[in-house]
Amino acid sequence: MSGHSKWATTKHKKAVVDAKRSKLFAKLIKNIEVAARTGGNDLDANPTLYDAVYKAKKNSVPNDNIDRALKRGSGAEAGGADYLTIMYEGYGPSGVAVLIECLTDNRNRAASDVRVAMTRNGGSMADPGSVSYLFTRKGVVIVPKGGRTEDDVLDAVLDAGAEEVNDLGESFEVVCAASDLVTVRTALQDAGIDYESADSSFLPSVQVDLDEEGARKVFKLIDALEDSDDVQNVYANFDVSDEVLEALDA
Repeated sequence: MSGHSKWATTKHKKAVVDAKRSKLFAKLIKNIEVAARTGGNDLDANPTLYDAVYKAKKNSVPNDNIDRALKRGSGAEAGGADYLTIMYEGYGPSGVAVLIECLTDNRNRAASDVRVAMTRNGGSMADPGSVSYLFTRKGVVIVPKGGRTEDDVLDAVLDAGAEEVNDLGESFEVVCAASDLVTVRTALQDAGIDYESADSSFLPSVQVDLDEEGARKVFKLIDALEDSDDVQNVYANFDVSDEVLEALDA
C-alpha cells in the first residue's frame, strides 16, 4: 500500500502550492461544513469536526473560511448546502478497482461528472458492490518524520490500537481500525508527536502492481475524477514502485 500512499501524499502536498489549491480548499471547507451539520460545531465533542478543522489549518486554509464553514454547518449563518454522500464504483486502466466518494448537493451532476471522467480516461462504471468489497474502512494518520524513527511512532500508537506503521519517505502512515482513529490520534498528541492529518479512509485488501505506462493512465483518470467539485475522495487498489514514481516525476 505504501507506493499508493506515497503518491497520494506527495500529490496532496503539490496541490497546496499549485493551481489546484482552491479546489483542495473547497473540499476541506466542505468537510468542515458537513461535520458541523452532522455532529454540532463543538470541536471537543465532535472528533470528526476536530480532524476536519485540523487538516484545513495544516493546509493553510484561512481562519475566516474555516469560521464561516462552521457557522454555515451549524446553521448560525445562511448559505449552507444540503450535501449527500454518494459512492460510485468502477474499474480503471489495468483493471484497477476505483471507489469514488462524492459529497454533493446535486446527485445528477455528480453522477454525470464521474461517468464522463471515467469513460474519457479508460475507465468503466461498475454496479454497486462489485468493487467496494475489495476495500475496508480504516483510520489513517499521516505523521511527518521530523527526525523521528518508525519505532518512535510505533511506541506511541501501539497500545492505542494501531495496526501498522508504513514509511512513505518524508512521512509515516499509521493505519488502525476506523473506530480507533481518535484514540490513535490522541496517543500521538499525548506523546508530543505532530501529525498532518487523521482521516477515515478506504484501503484495498488486494493491489494491482502498475508499470510506468499503467501508472500514467491511472493517475490521469484519478486527476480527472478529482477535478470535479463533487468528488471528495478517490480510492484505488494500485501500487507503484519507487522507480515508477521517480520515472513519472522526471
